[in-house]
Amino acid sequence: MSLPTSPPGSPAGPWRPMQAHDLPAVMALATAIHPGCPERADVLDERRRLCPSGCLILPDAQGRPGGYVLSHPWRAACPPALDTYLHRLPGQADCWYLHDIAITPSLRGHGAMHAALRILTRHALNHGMNQITLMAAEGARPVWTHMGFTPMHGIPPDITATYGADACPMHRAIPGTIQA
Repeated sequence: MSLPTSPPGSPAGPWRPMQAHDLPAVMALATAIHPGCPERADVLDERRRLCPSGCLILPDAQGRPGGYVLSHPWRAACPPALDTYLHRLPGQADCWYLHDIAITPSLRGHGAMHAALRILTRHALNHGMNQITLMAAEGARPVWTHMGFTPMHGIPPDITATYGADACPMHRAIPGTIQA
Protein backbone atom coordinates (compact mmCIF):
# COMPACT_ATOMS: atom_id res chain seq x y z
CA MET A 1 0.00 0.00 0.00
CA SER A 2 1.31 3.44 -0.82
CA LEU A 3 0.73 6.52 1.29
CA PRO A 4 -1.54 9.16 -0.21
CA THR A 5 0.43 12.11 -1.50
CA SER A 6 -0.38 15.78 -1.65
CA PRO A 7 -2.12 16.99 -4.79
CA PRO A 8 0.44 18.22 -7.36
CA GLY A 9 1.37 21.85 -6.96
CA SER A 10 -0.34 22.35 -3.60
CA PRO A 11 1.51 23.75 -0.60
CA ALA A 12 2.18 21.18 2.11
CA GLY A 13 1.31 23.42 5.02
CA PRO A 14 4.06 24.69 7.32
CA TRP A 15 3.09 22.89 10.51
CA ARG A 16 4.88 24.21 13.60
CA PRO A 17 5.05 23.04 17.22
CA MET A 18 2.04 23.94 19.37
CA GLN A 19 2.78 26.32 22.24
CA ALA A 20 0.84 27.00 25.45
CA HIS A 21 -0.31 30.38 24.08
CA ASP A 22 -2.01 28.55 21.17
CA LEU A 23 -4.48 26.79 23.46
CA PRO A 24 -7.32 29.39 23.29
CA ALA A 25 -7.23 29.22 19.47
CA VAL A 26 -7.07 25.41 19.56
CA MET A 27 -10.14 25.35 21.82
CA ALA A 28 -12.00 27.74 19.49
CA LEU A 29 -11.16 25.55 16.47
CA ALA A 30 -12.12 22.37 18.33
CA THR A 31 -15.46 23.85 19.34
CA ALA A 32 -16.22 25.04 15.82
CA ILE A 33 -14.98 22.00 13.89
CA HIS A 34 -15.76 19.16 16.32
CA PRO A 35 -18.87 20.29 18.23
CA GLY A 36 -19.93 16.72 18.98
CA CYS A 37 -16.64 15.83 20.69
CA PRO A 38 -16.11 18.45 23.39
CA GLU A 39 -12.98 18.30 25.52
CA ARG A 40 -11.62 20.42 28.33
CA ALA A 41 -8.70 22.76 27.60
CA ASP A 42 -6.55 21.21 30.31
CA VAL A 43 -7.02 17.73 28.78
CA LEU A 44 -5.75 19.01 25.43
CA ASP A 45 -2.92 20.93 27.06
CA GLU A 46 -1.86 17.77 28.91
CA ARG A 47 -1.33 16.06 25.55
CA ARG A 48 0.78 19.01 24.39
CA ARG A 49 2.91 18.82 27.52
CA LEU A 50 3.29 15.02 27.37
CA CYS A 51 4.22 14.92 23.68
CA PRO A 52 5.28 18.31 22.33
CA SER A 53 6.57 16.83 19.07
CA GLY A 54 3.13 15.35 18.31
CA CYS A 55 1.16 18.56 18.84
CA LEU A 56 1.26 20.96 15.93
CA ILE A 57 -0.26 24.18 14.64
CA LEU A 58 -1.03 25.07 11.02
CA PRO A 59 -0.80 28.86 10.78
CA ASP A 60 -3.20 30.74 8.54
CA ALA A 61 -2.08 33.59 6.25
CA GLN A 62 -1.98 35.97 9.23
CA GLY A 63 0.08 33.53 11.33
CA ARG A 64 -2.86 32.62 13.59
CA PRO A 65 -3.71 28.95 14.24
CA GLY A 66 -5.85 27.71 11.37
CA GLY A 67 -5.46 24.07 12.22
CA TYR A 68 -3.99 21.77 14.83
CA VAL A 69 -2.87 18.21 15.48
CA LEU A 70 -2.85 16.45 18.85
CA SER A 71 -1.02 13.11 18.76
CA HIS A 72 1.18 10.90 20.89
CA PRO A 73 2.51 7.36 21.38
CA TRP A 74 -0.09 4.93 22.75
CA ARG A 75 -1.35 1.33 22.80
CA ALA A 76 -3.48 0.35 19.81
CA ALA A 77 -5.69 -2.09 21.73
CA CYS A 78 -6.91 0.54 24.20
CA PRO A 79 -7.14 4.09 22.81
CA PRO A 80 -7.80 6.85 25.33
CA ALA A 81 -11.42 7.82 25.88
CA LEU A 82 -12.47 11.29 24.80
CA ASP A 83 -11.86 14.08 27.33
CA THR A 84 -9.74 11.99 29.69
CA TYR A 85 -6.33 12.68 31.17
CA LEU A 86 -3.47 10.42 30.14
CA HIS A 87 -1.26 11.26 33.17
CA ARG A 88 1.74 9.75 31.34
CA LEU A 89 2.60 8.10 28.06
CA PRO A 90 2.80 4.31 28.13
CA GLY A 91 6.25 2.71 28.32
CA GLN A 92 5.17 -0.02 25.91
CA ALA A 93 3.49 2.10 23.24
CA ASP A 94 2.90 0.23 19.98
CA CYS A 95 1.32 2.92 17.79
CA TRP A 96 1.27 6.64 17.13
CA TYR A 97 -2.20 7.80 18.14
CA LEU A 98 -3.75 10.71 16.24
CA HIS A 99 -6.05 12.10 18.89
CA ASP A 100 -7.35 14.99 16.83
CA ILE A 101 -6.74 17.00 13.71
CA ALA A 102 -8.75 20.06 12.76
CA ILE A 103 -8.20 22.34 9.78
CA THR A 104 -10.32 25.37 8.97
CA PRO A 105 -12.22 25.07 5.67
CA SER A 106 -10.17 27.87 4.08
CA LEU A 107 -6.95 25.87 4.58
CA ARG A 108 -8.31 22.52 3.38
CA GLY A 109 -7.47 21.07 0.00
CA HIS A 110 -3.85 22.23 -0.05
CA GLY A 111 -2.13 19.14 1.33
CA ALA A 112 -1.99 20.09 5.01
CA MET A 113 -3.50 16.79 6.19
CA HIS A 114 -1.08 14.82 4.03
CA ALA A 115 1.81 16.87 5.43
CA ALA A 116 0.63 16.23 8.99
CA LEU A 117 0.38 12.48 8.35
CA ARG A 118 3.93 12.48 6.93
CA ILE A 119 5.15 14.16 10.14
CA LEU A 120 3.27 11.63 12.32
CA THR A 121 4.60 8.75 10.22
CA ARG A 122 8.15 9.98 10.88
CA HIS A 123 7.40 10.17 14.61
CA ALA A 124 6.01 6.63 14.57
CA LEU A 125 9.04 5.29 12.70
CA ASN A 126 11.43 7.14 15.03
CA HIS A 127 9.71 5.38 17.95
CA GLY A 128 9.86 1.95 16.28
CA MET A 129 6.11 1.83 15.61
CA ASN A 130 4.46 0.29 12.58
CA GLN A 131 1.07 1.99 12.59
CA ILE A 132 -0.91 5.16 13.18
CA THR A 133 -4.26 4.79 14.93
CA LEU A 134 -7.19 7.14 15.46
CA MET A 135 -10.87 7.27 16.32
CA ALA A 136 -12.93 8.47 13.34
CA ALA A 137 -15.90 10.46 14.63
CA GLU A 138 -18.55 12.91 13.47
CA GLY A 139 -18.87 11.36 10.03
CA ALA A 140 -15.13 11.37 9.28
CA ARG A 141 -14.78 7.65 8.53
CA PRO A 142 -14.87 8.18 4.70
CA VAL A 143 -12.10 10.78 4.94
CA TRP A 144 -9.88 8.42 6.91
CA THR A 145 -10.69 5.52 4.61
CA HIS A 146 -9.57 7.70 1.69
CA MET A 147 -6.34 8.38 3.60
CA GLY A 148 -5.61 4.64 3.85
CA PHE A 149 -7.02 3.88 7.30
CA THR A 150 -9.06 0.74 7.95
CA PRO A 151 -11.35 -0.19 10.86
CA MET A 152 -9.83 -1.85 13.92
CA HIS A 153 -11.69 -4.56 15.78
CA GLY A 154 -11.60 -5.49 19.45
CA ILE A 155 -11.48 -1.96 20.86
CA PRO A 156 -13.49 -1.66 24.10
CA PRO A 157 -16.97 -0.37 23.13
CA ASP A 158 -17.17 1.91 26.17
CA ILE A 159 -14.10 3.81 24.91
CA THR A 160 -15.40 4.02 21.34
CA ALA A 161 -18.76 5.31 22.62
CA THR A 162 -17.12 8.37 24.22
CA TYR A 163 -16.47 9.69 20.69
CA GLY A 164 -20.11 9.45 19.62
CA ALA A 165 -22.51 6.98 18.05
CA ASP A 166 -20.72 6.80 14.69
CA ALA A 167 -17.17 6.50 16.11
CA CYS A 168 -14.92 3.95 14.43
CA PRO A 169 -11.45 2.97 15.65
CA MET A 170 -9.11 2.91 12.66
CA HIS A 171 -5.47 2.27 11.85
CA ARG A 172 -3.04 2.60 8.98
CA ALA A 173 0.01 0.41 8.66
CA ILE A 174 3.22 2.20 7.80
CA PRO A 175 4.52 0.73 4.53
CA GLY A 176 7.80 -1.10 4.83
CA THR A 177 7.38 -1.99 8.49
CA ILE A 178 6.69 -5.42 9.89
CA GLN A 179 3.17 -5.77 11.30
CA ALA A 180 2.74 -7.60 14.60
